Amino acid sequence: MKTAICKLRSLSPVTFGKFHQTEKLPRELHDAYEQRTWREKLHYKPDGTVYIPGAMFGNCLREAARFLSEPIPGKGKSTYTKHFDAGIIVHDNIDLPLKKDDVHPFIWHVPSDGKPGGSKRVIKYFPIVREWEGQVTFLIGDDIITAPVFEKVIRTAGTLIGIGTWRPRNRGMNGRFELMEMEWRDN
Repeated sequence: MKTAICKLRSLSPVTFGKFHQTEKLPRELHDAYEQRTWREKLHYKPDGTVYIPGAMFGNCLREAARFLSEPIPGKGKSTYTKHFDAGIIVHDNIDLPLKKDDVHPFIWHVPSDGKPGGSKRVIKYFPIVREWEGQVTFLIGDDIITAPVFEKVIRTAGTLIGIGTWRPRNRGMNGRFELMEMEWRDN
C-alpha cells in the first residue's frame, strides 16, 4: 500500500449539483422550486459546513487515467486505467471554511433533460464556490502505480477533467485545480 498526500488548490470555481429529493410545494413553479432548494445541491455537514467529497477526486483521477490511457512499460498494450479504477481509495473530504448559507448561486440556462444540445432549456441554480484549497489523501493499493505516474494523472485530472458540474470533462470551465504539493509514502 502506498499513500499520496496531495495539497490541491482551485484554478477555477467549483459548482455543485448533488442530487436531492426535496419535494415541490403545492402549485410551486419550477423557478420558485430552484430558488428555494438550490443549496441542497451542496455537500454539507449537519452544522452547515460545506465540503468537497473525496469521492469527487477519486472519480476525477479515474477519468484522467482513462483519458490518458498511459501504457505500462514492458506490458505490451496494457495501460494504467484498470489499476487506477480498482487500486485507489480516497477517505478525505476537503472541508471548506464556509457555511451553506454563505454560498451564492450560479444561474445557468441548461437543457431541461440534462443532455447537451437539448432543444428545451430551463433556468437552474447551482451553488458555486469561487476559491478553495485543501489536502486529500489517496491510498494506492496497486504497486504498479508509481509516484511519477500518479503525479501525471492527478495533474491531468485537475486541468482537463475537473470536479463538480460544468467541469472541462462535461464541456465546461469550472472545477479545475492544481497540485501544489505531493508527499508520496511507501507504507
